[in-house]
Amino acid sequence: MSINKGQVKGRANEAIGKVKEIVGEAVGNKKLEIKGAIQKNIGNVQARVGDIKSAVTKI
Repeated sequence: MSINKGQVKGRANEAIGKVKEIVGEAVGNKKLEIKGAIQKNIGNVQARVGDIKSAVTKI
């Protein structure tokens, strides 16, 4: 399985978002927690789009 830029960016955004979400929860910063959750979900979508592109190029 080859990895494309979309997959890498998506996984990175997922990780960064998860960290923000955890830090926001730990320090009681609801705004940071929500921003982290949003970034994590955006990263998940980016990674899935990258997965689909990778699968399509194999066909």
